[in-house]
Amino acid sequence: MRLLPADRRLRWAALAGYAFAGLAGAVLLTIALFPIGLFKPAVERALTERFGRPVTIAALTREDRFSLTPRVVVADLTVPQPAWAGRGDLARIRRAELTLSTGPLLRGRIVPTAIRLVGARIALVRDRSGRENWHRGDQSDRRSRHTPVIRRLEIADSTLSYRDAKRDRQFALKLRAGAEGLAMDGRGTVRGSPVAVRIRGATVGRGGAWPFSAAIDGPELAISAKGTMASPLDTDRLAMDVAARATNLKLIDAVIEAGLFDTQPVRLSAHVERTRPDWRITRLRGTVGRSSFAGRLDVTRREGRTRVDGEVSSAALDPDDLSGPEGLARGAAIARAVGLKLVPNTRVDLSKIGRTDARLSFRIARLLSRGGESSLRSATGVATLDRQRLTVSPLRIALTQGAITGRMVVDQRGGAAKPSVSLDLRLTGSSIGAVAGGGGSITGRLDARGVLTGRGETIREAVGTAGGRIGLAARDGSLPERIAVALGFDAGRALFASGDDRAGLRCVIFSARLRGGRGRVSPLLVDTTQSRLEGAGTIAFPSEAVAVRLTGAPKRGAVLRLPGSAMLTGTIREPHVAVPREVRSVGNVFKAIGRAITGRQGPAAVDADCAGLAAGVLR
Repeated sequence: MRLLPADRRLRWAALAGYAFAGLAGAVLLTIALFPIGLFKPAVERALTERFGRPVTIAALTREDRFSLTPRVVVADLTVPQPAWAGRGDLARIRRAELTLSTGPLLRGRIVPTAIRLVGARIALVRDRSGRENWHRGDQSDRRSRHTPVIRRLEIADSTLSYRDAKRDRQFALKLRAGAEGLAMDGRGTVRGSPVAVRIRGATVGRGGAWPFSAAIDGPELAISAKGTMASPLDTDRLAMDVAARATNLKLIDAVIEAGLFDTQPVRLSAHVERTRPDWRITRLRGTVGRSSFAGRLDVTRREGRTRVDGEVSSAALDPDDLSGPEGLARGAAIARAVGLKLVPNTRVDLSKIGRTDARLSFRIARLLSRGGESSLRSATGVATLDRQRLTVSPLRIALTQGAITGRMVVDQRGGAAKPSVSLDLRLTGSSIGAVAGGGGSITGRLDARGVLTGRGETIREAVGTAGGRIGLAARDGSLPERIAVALGFDAGRALFASGDDRAGLRCVIFSARLRGGRGRVSPLLVDTTQSRLEGAGTIAFPSEAVAVRLTGAPKRGAVLRLPGSAMLTGTIREPHVAVPREVRSVGNVFKAIGRAITGRQGPAAVDADCAGLAAGVLR
């Protein structure tokens, strides 16, 4: 038999091939026969470096004499807790039997294909800062790793405890695995709420997808998941159906860590798929208080950032449902302390959303209010978050009549302590009655425009520091005649006017330029077919206090025209008109009577340029 080719050029290639085959055979033979116990010091050093604490192993032996998949026994492995995690050990394993894969061994890696644990005691801890005892403390041991393919898993007489101060949760579980499958059972608490934990998985080593189920159940919180993993314990590739209920969405967040907030009681369900590092959430449905929602979300992670894209719709939404009992109580206390306010106290602080970007479209078919009837009816828009800059545009809020459209930008880039809030909103096609909540004796089309920029953790605080302008114009309406003549300071005609007679409301014009949350009102005009009222003064945010001096004049001969002026004070939501004592005094009345007799009551008012003034304040 010729072992080498006759051709000299091929002979060296054949010799190289034989040499490589011989070397590979020698390596495989070494693996098949190598005394694993010699590796004990090296394994201890590697684990010590991995955890940053002295890891000890009582014995490391090989159970088989000759095999390319060595069976290794580890006896009495101990991993101490770091000093900050308290007393005891992170892990104590009385006996661990591992079957190692040849391929990774050739590359210097230890990858088990079969595991048997007996007497394992594992204690995982995370502190308030997020420090975890199963990591060394830097990022070098957090690299993405593929889940090894485990063909057999057996666990007996083992427990797992978990304490998490950051999310206020803790569990104590018993573990077992074998021919009947994987099981974990125990109890714990989530934010002080007691729960029972039950986890089940099919036998490890079966072919195909690996079915599993998990449940947390308690009086205030319940979460269940049922689905399959691509292979046993492969949490990188899974699909599952999830259902949850809780007295507060924050309880669910303590489990899933998605950065959610306090709410009224919640129920939800969804289909969830994961292909590491991405998540896809479909068939999302649920209720929060009396509000409902549905939608889908895609969550992707790239280069240390999380991106959320999705669509959310709501058949009915009460904004108060998105606050928990404590939040509603704080809001009620603020309302009692400062009174009713037009500008909402909605938080817009983005300081805790540093590594998340998003694009969410939303559609709310019906807006609800705990305070009774509201002029707000529905809302649609798109919210885009890009490195701590939130843009809501386009935004449309439908009213019982008309709509508010425009955009809002919240910018907290660069580590700003408080965000910059920019509002550009326009009210079109509404009416005085619709904005006032319906009904009312004064009618007219109402339009408005606001362009403001300020800083604050809430919209109200930001408007309280804002610069910009606000304008309002109401036109082509009517009002009771007794009010119209009173606006012209005609006390006589107001006294004898019929309660059923009406006058035309030609326009109401209001404009103010703001700087640092304070603005000078110019103009303030109420023009009717009977009179013309003008005002000048100030408006201040966030108190929404107004201080405007009002003067009026009739458009035709007055019966009894009082000289002087009145003061508009109070707030936007709760205004108060005060007539100075001198205007109401007996002397001033007799003076007015004298002017009525002599016919010298001052010039009559003329019609204002309502169209021009409205265009100016709404531009």
